[in-house]
Amino acid sequence: MLHAVIMAGGSGTRFWPESRQSMPKQFLRLAGDRSMIQGTLDRCTPWIDPGNAWVVTNAVQADETARHLPEVPRDQILVEPCARNTAPCIGLAAIHLQRQDPEAVMLVMPADHVIGPPPVFREAVESAAKLVTDDPERLVLFGVPPNYPATGFGYIERGDAVAGSDRAYAVASFREKPDRDVAEEYVESGRFYWNCGIFVWKASRILDALQTHEPEMHAALQRLAEQIGTPGWQEALEKEFPTMNSISIDYAVLERERGSLCVLEAPFRWDDVGSWHAMPRLHGQDDDGNTVLGTHCGVETRNCVIRSSDDHMIATLGLDGCIIVHTSDATLVAQTDDENAIKQLVSRLKESGHERLL
Repeated sequence: MLHAVIMAGGSGTRFWPESRQSMPKQFLRLAGDRSMIQGTLDRCTPWIDPGNAWVVTNAVQADETARHLPEVPRDQILVEPCARNTAPCIGLAAIHLQRQDPEAVMLVMPADHVIGPPPVFREAVESAAKLVTDDPERLVLFGVPPNYPATGFGYIERGDAVAGSDRAYAVASFREKPDRDVAEEYVESGRFYWNCGIFVWKASRILDALQTHEPEMHAALQRLAEQIGTPGWQEALEKEFPTMNSISIDYAVLERERGSLCVLEAPFRWDDVGSWHAMPRLHGQDDDGNTVLGTHCGVETRNCVIRSSDDHMIATLGLDGCIIVHTSDATLVAQTDDENAIKQLVSRLKESGHERLL
């Protein structure tokens, strides 16, 4: 049976001041009337029962996760005691799925991406699940055809076509985030995809892969598995989970496997909504190049992203290429040409003793 596993951690610093440690990106309404995490579940629930949905989050965000996703059983909101990257996160979900359904197939996805249209996403996932059913050893990754030379994503190079599928390929290599010149070569070649971090595989298969490549992590997961549903679960979780190697599933497993990997070309639209710079892609621009979400009045204002809350008026004069975000207790004004600047600003706020705003 197919289960949806939503990875929902992180702090979302690039969306400050709207995102905070207790209210990161997945809880914000950045692409519509529903929060990002609600949208993630919404696109699955027409064909995956909420009883087969699982969320992995942290203690700070667990209650808010439950509030946003009341249809997900509370005992299927798995709470990490500390951050340990995606390999332990996926392992934690896998041991629960395997206990409930030994033949479970996992659809693993982040909580904070925009994907559409939903029927196309469903068709793609069902194609991936069929690849796994045909060969239970397969680890299926989705690859997004790049439409511009992005330097902020990792890339997957495709190899030979998988027999019986017109969109699936062997994985030839993984490439780290490239500089612009290399990214342009990737796009021009037609052999590379963006690695969007969405996967399909059997729970038992990913646990076997962790046993091969991360044996100490696997051993800790197995000790945890013995405590699921017992009074000793929380104590075991707090003891075992922090000992696990903090490593992504890409480094822990995928880049060490080869023959069993395949990349399925994603037919759906995808955006990782990595920062305020994504707003023009999601919401469009007016005749002056502005993306306005809220109440705004501007004169000689061009190429800006402007977001306000609670009917607060943002008035601008003579601005070009700025991000302006107003919340009840903080206002951001920044240039748009530096993707890392807001993250640096958040670090400076912490150093300056303004933790209450983070």
